[in-house]
Amino acid sequence: MKIAFISTRGIPNNYGGFEQFAEYISVGLAKRGHEVVVYSPHFHPYKEDNYKGVRIKHIYSPETWMGSSVGSFFYDFASLRDALKKEKFDIIYEAGYTSIVPAYIWFNVKNIKYPIFTTNMDGLEYKRTKFNKWVRKFIFWEERTTVKHSHYLIADNMGIHDYYKEKYGKESTFLAYGADIHDDYDESVLEEYGLKAHDYYLVIARLEPENNIEMAIEGYLKSDECGKKPLVIVGKTNTPHGKYLVEQYGNKNGIRFLGGIYDFKKINSVRYFSYAYFHGHSVGGTNPSLLEAMASSCYILAHDNIFNKAVLKENAHYYANSDDVKNLLNDIENLGRNNRDKFIEGNLTEIREEYSWEKLVDKHEKYFMSLLAQKR
Repeated sequence: MKIAFISTRGIPNNYGGFEQFAEYISVGLAKRGHEVVVYSPHFHPYKEDNYKGVRIKHIYSPETWMGSSVGSFFYDFASLRDALKKEKFDIIYEAGYTSIVPAYIWFNVKNIKYPIFTTNMDGLEYKRTKFNKWVRKFIFWEERTTVKHSHYLIADNMGIHDYYKEKYGKESTFLAYGADIHDDYDESVLEEYGLKAHDYYLVIARLEPENNIEMAIEGYLKSDECGKKPLVIVGKTNTPHGKYLVEQYGNKNGIRFLGGIYDFKKINSVRYFSYAYFHGHSVGGTNPSLLEAMASSCYILAHDNIFNKAVLKENAHYYANSDDVKNLLNDIENLGRNNRDKFIEGNLTEIREEYSWEKLVDKHEKYFMSLLAQKR
């Protein structure tokens, strides 16, 4: 097969979830003899035309001077134009829909017989509170338009699958992200951040409202654990909500903002040695940071929603508000004695059986081949 991955910020990954996915799946498919192309913006630091058997197409993106919210539309349009005019792909995999919709309409992809278009619908983007009312209305329109135009849809979480089935009557295929289980954790890394093993609570997230960081903070501050073990928050603080959180809580007892940590081995060690890990994401999709926490043997406290429960199942404690957080923390030692080892082992089993990258390469290969078989 000849397969294109469009709308990522390129590989090797130095940005986020879709990029990590694109790297692992594209390299895995290339090793199996498929011709795989990943489209990459011109400003990506990797300038070669091949990465571990994957062909890289460098496309100019005005994001560097226009900003990502607008520039990504032009980058996606140019990538899709190149894919349709200069290549002959069997499959075009679209990573997210929020900046490809104008190109889908312009090239009338719903009426293109070949190549086959499949779109990963990510989370419920129009519910992200970082966007104002009008942007959210526009994104909801994009969602509806993508459902009409894309030949096939991918859901990375069964909650997302059910949403598209119930709202639009359209089937999607469940294909998740992946994670690796490591054994190279380094306790000495903690010294850099002034931490002690198993003596801190941890949040790793983009500092946006829908990730419910304030809920975790408020619950912690009301709990008996406040000041005993610090609540450590990892994520860039230069977002509007991040600045608000630092201003509001940066001087509170036990609250520590570390900023972003981008060294993979360091962040894995910080995860592994935490006492408990908060995962507050609430707008859908299988979040890569949650899979990494599971793979790093974290004891997880998660926001109570269908997306987190679809991944964690019975292997986490759930909270819906700050009082729930307070109550969990007030009883954390007792809860840990009864559940910690069971939850951690259950999550590691899930990673091995459902979210290993090798199995996900298998699933994507079979999925792409099934799409081609339907066209023949």
